[in-house]
Amino acid sequence: MSRQGPASDVRRAAILALYQLDAGRGEDPGAITDGLQSAELSDDAIETGMVTADAVWSSRSLIDEAVASESTQWPMHRQPAVDRAILRLAAWELLHSDTPRGVVIDEAVRLAHEFGTEKSAGFVNAVLDTMPLADVESSD
Repeated sequence: MSRQGPASDVRRAAILALYQLDAGRGEDPGAITDGLQSAELSDDAIETGMVTADAVWSSRSLIDEAVASESTQWPMHRQPAVDRAILRLAAWELLHSDTPRGVVIDEAVRLAHEFGTEKSAGFVNAVLDTMPLADVESSD
C-alpha cells in the first residue's frame, strides 16, 4: 500500500487498468490484472481498481463528451492516454461517489504528477475544475 492510503491505491490501479484498456488490451482482463501486480499494490486495491476501471470504461462515451466540452483545444484523441485515463476516472468518481469534489480533483492532479507529463497536472486540474457534471449525470 502507498503512503497515500487504500483509496489512492485503488485509483492508481484503476488508472493503470484504464490506460491498458485504452491501449486496446481489454480482450484479456487477466493480462491487465497481471500487469498491475508489478505496481506494488495490494490484491484488494487491484481487484477494486479493476472493478472501478470496468465501470468507468463502460461509461466512457458520456464522460468523454463532458471532458471534450471542457477541453476544446485538446480533443480526447489528442490527449495523452494517461491524461484521458485520469480524467475519465475523476469524472466517473465525481458522478458515482460521495467523495468531495476537491478531494477527487486533488487526487487526479496527484496522479497526473505521478504518471503524466509536466503539463498534465495543470491540464487535468483545469478541465475538472470547470466540468459541469450535472449534464453527464442526467444522461447516464
